[in-house]
Amino acid sequence: MARKKKYPKRLKRSESFVGIHFDLHVSDDCTEIGKNVTRRMVQDIIDQVRPDYIQCDCKGHRGLSSYPTKVGSPAPGFVRDQLKIWRDVTAENGVALFMHYSGVYDAEALRRHPSWARVDAQGKRDKKITSVFGPYVDKLLIPQFKELSDEYGIDGVWCDGECWATEPDWSEKVIKAFQNQTGIRSVPRKPEDPYYFEFMEFCREGFRRYLDHYVTEMHKHNPDFQIASNWAYTSFMPEPATINVDYISGDYSPQDSINTARLEARCLPRQGKPWDLMAWSFAGLALSTKSAVQLQQEAAVTLSAGGGFQAYFRQKNDCSIYDGQMNVMAEVAKFCRARQKVCHHAQAVPQVGLIMSGKAFYRKIPKLFSFWEDQLTEMHGILEGLLESQHSVEVLMEHHLAGRMDEYPLLVVPEWEYLGPEFKRDLREYVRSGGNLLLIGPKAAAMFKKELRVRFIGKAEDNTRYLEYDGCMACVKTLSQRVRIKSGAKPFGGLYPRSEPRGNTQAAASIARCGKGRIAATYFNFGEPYVVGATVTARRFLDALVRELFPSPMVEVTGSKYVDVAVNRIDGKLAINLVNTAGPHHDRTISVFDEIPPIGPLGVTIRTENRPKKITLEPAGTEMPFIFSNGAAKLEVPRLEIHDIIVVE
Repeated sequence: MARKKKYPKRLKRSESFVGIHFDLHVSDDCTEIGKNVTRRMVQDIIDQVRPDYIQCDCKGHRGLSSYPTKVGSPAPGFVRDQLKIWRDVTAENGVALFMHYSGVYDAEALRRHPSWARVDAQGKRDKKITSVFGPYVDKLLIPQFKELSDEYGIDGVWCDGECWATEPDWSEKVIKAFQNQTGIRSVPRKPEDPYYFEFMEFCREGFRRYLDHYVTEMHKHNPDFQIASNWAYTSFMPEPATINVDYISGDYSPQDSINTARLEARCLPRQGKPWDLMAWSFAGLALSTKSAVQLQQEAAVTLSAGGGFQAYFRQKNDCSIYDGQMNVMAEVAKFCRARQKVCHHAQAVPQVGLIMSGKAFYRKIPKLFSFWEDQLTEMHGILEGLLESQHSVEVLMEHHLAGRMDEYPLLVVPEWEYLGPEFKRDLREYVRSGGNLLLIGPKAAAMFKKELRVRFIGKAEDNTRYLEYDGCMACVKTLSQRVRIKSGAKPFGGLYPRSEPRGNTQAAASIARCGKGRIAATYFNFGEPYVVGATVTARRFLDALVRELFPSPMVEVTGSKYVDVAVNRIDGKLAINLVNTAGPHHDRTISVFDEIPPIGPLGVTIRTENRPKKITLEPAGTEMPFIFSNGAAKLEVPRLEIHDIIVVE
């Protein structure tokens, strides 16, 4: 009897830090799968990059499998079983192997089984999106996962095309179940119809049950099989991670990746699951490969929040790779590894909390879940304004604050039109007990008029106003609200009808005492105007308003607006991440760049009760001279290339 091979131990996803993702989305012209996939190819990837895991293709949105599946729909032609090669070589090297697998989004399954499709509002069967209420999960997805686990020894799946692709289902079965559960007889089909939100919530719950079902079944079948549903429990699906997925992951936008990563990296650390984010290694219509420097900057945003990092590279039609791209990933991996000890699994120190309300989000979006933050322009603008004033910010869902709201010196509500009654009550108590609350925009302010001590005059209107702050003016074309400020509150900044501080002014914001704390609001929307046309005046206005409420943060950094600050703790030490966000990443006319202007010198003030024993700058390990007086250590970072970490012992 042949002896079973003994392989090196592979890291669990919870222990993993750097990975590579390959996918193909096999199509009808893939007739020579495996032709150029060799052991040497896979070994070269591992030798160059030294990843903790590799993800490669097994089924994309087209629904064809790139391995000779017996339970699914195989690609048109195979030269060899390429998946067996990936598994053998990764196992021999102690590298975990995960599959890119498209779940809900499966065109081939619906071509063969039209009855598995979701039904749209007009009664037509979808040709791409399956029904999460139907048999697809039991007839195809779970059997194929079991095949991957049992026949190939795969470590797990990164399940794509899931929450972001799921659509409402108006099939007869779903309508009947909705009516029986809710008692609602009329079936809403448009957002303006009565009970449309209730129907969307019913369909969201359908996705949750679908996800829970296959995760539970696979964990029963193989407890070591690790599963992520792409973008579940991120800003796309902002809610507690109640289903036992093994890790959280998502692939952020290939263009302006820094700003999409800024938001997602701050959403995930408090979700209670291992997490990583995936960069696209290419951008633009021509799918040009990004430079190592560009990907290092994207990685730095994720590492600074404590997460793992992976990058997505394309596979050829036979599932081989573009060999020349691995030298780029090798440089990126080396950059990440140098920072692993002071970044991975670090936890943010509570400073500024930007509230990502799932309850408000689901009432706002037209889809079940989001797709690449297409409904979060306001969140992006406010977050960018805060980060570009060097505030250390976490993006917090309601459940992240349960029982610990008072840990945050400042909470910011970003233009939500709805907050749950209990959460509003908790925010009021937070302020009365000494907290500081900033409400952005007329709709958010309207929920706290009493505490703000203002009276709204007329209705909020979309118009062009000019924000005045500190003698400078900036145009803000957005929703604004006239208010009358009562006794006990004070105005802050002004909005004018023309680009001069004359005429019929209105308060841009106000601040009031509320119990032991303070509450402030802006009476114009800040987020979208800042995304589409950021101005120095708007940024300085927001910064000054924040500093009125929170004048003494733990860390202050001066010298450049292009440095993001993330204050963390790791192994009992303070780790202050400085990320250089300069460069043309936000310019949609530029897909690839290879130079990030260094910034500095940067002045750094760290407030701490006791004089630090030592301060070092990592990953170089340079001991930094500092002056300590009046409870603050002051030092200078001469130059910041991309990402350094100040470690305080």
